[in-house]
Amino acid sequence: MDTQMNNNEKLKCSIEYTLKKIGGKWKTVILWHLGVDGSLRYNELRKLLSGVTHKVMSQQLKELEEDGFIDRTQYNTIPPKVEYALTEKGKTLMPILEQMHLWGTEHSDNS
Repeated sequence: MDTQMNNNEKLKCSIEYTLKKIGGKWKTVILWHLGVDGSLRYNELRKLLSGVTHKVMSQQLKELEEDGFIDRTQYNTIPPKVEYALTEKGKTLMPILEQMHLWGTEHSDNS
């Protein structure tokens, strides 16, 4: 039996991997705003994501941090301040996100 993957299997696996890492309703939007707007505090980011719950946003941020796409910097101030920013790895996703943005702009019902 041939243990080599064919091209379709490789493509399927790589796309599944990418979607596993950045899939979900909010991860790509979080990454987009951090890429376009730069470092953002939690509440600033939350205002940009209408409809996201605290629980879901916290989970998405945690997963993005664990996967190395964003950095979380906590400042020991009163009140506590936390900022999120793209890592170098996260910045590599910007060309993909820019293409998604362009496609959405061209094909949305509002255009």
